[in-house]
Amino acid sequence: MLQHHDVTLPSGIRLHAASAGEPGKPLILFVHGFPECWAAWQAQLAAFSRDHFALAPDLRGYNLSDKPQGVAAYRVQPLMDDLLGLLQHFGYAHGVLVAHDWGGAVAWSLAARQPQCISRLVIINSPHPIPFARALTHDPAQQAASRYMLRFRESDAAELLLRDDCRRLLDLFRHPVTGEIVLNEVEIALYKQAWLQPAAMDAMLHYYRASPLVPPTPTQAGAAGLKLEPKDFLIPMPTLVIWGEQDPALLPVLLDGLEAVVPDLRIHRVPGGSHWVVHEQPQEVETAIRAFLGAV
Repeated sequence: MLQHHDVTLPSGIRLHAASAGEPGKPLILFVHGFPECWAAWQAQLAAFSRDHFALAPDLRGYNLSDKPQGVAAYRVQPLMDDLLGLLQHFGYAHGVLVAHDWGGAVAWSLAARQPQCISRLVIINSPHPIPFARALTHDPAQQAASRYMLRFRESDAAELLLRDDCRRLLDLFRHPVTGEIVLNEVEIALYKQAWLQPAAMDAMLHYYRASPLVPPTPTQAGAAGLKLEPKDFLIPMPTLVIWGEQDPALLPVLLDGLEAVVPDLRIHRVPGGSHWVVHEQPQEVETAIRAFLGAV
């Protein structure tokens, strides 16, 4: 049965989270990306509650969580601190971390900097910083695929995305091959309610504004100007990467060379899956995660 929590962290930030399963069982923490919320994980919360305490927060800026002002509040350190604070609040020293999109960006950094708090890492269509920076610097196709990020950083982006009854946001959820929206009517209504929370959309877009990993432009170097050291982003724990290969924004090239920074790596490719493979293939996602967690 689903439970909802309002958690005030040591930083003073208040996060909303949903959980399923009994506290005290092994923790599995699900972290969503843009433009979703805890509800992205409803199928997984139900599935994993049988043998885990399954927890899915609204990231800061999203839905029912606090929305601090200013871009600096959405840089990686406070976002990592939020996840660590959630573990502490529920009495866990470590757990399995499953993360998608921007949630994955936070998860990669947390796994590199605080590896003791993650027993196993599952990433779904979210690029590790090293191959992402490399592709944004050298790969024209990925540069083109990521150009939308520059539009999302502009000051009027929230107004644009909310216009026409959130049509542009809903269009993000269309499968690039079939053209079908991967959300059902109940999910659409829930997401619209989340997007229209006061100040939420602008806060959600601060994730793009805060990140230095953007394509280069004629006036800004973007990721090409960064000097990232692979040794600073090594992922020491067993890691599963699930990748929908029809993702139009994050191309399969982002998996190239990943084993150099993730030595204990398994990659599960979903050829027909898009960025929203969690919605499209929930059973395949669950099966892949369970096989990974059961592996010696």
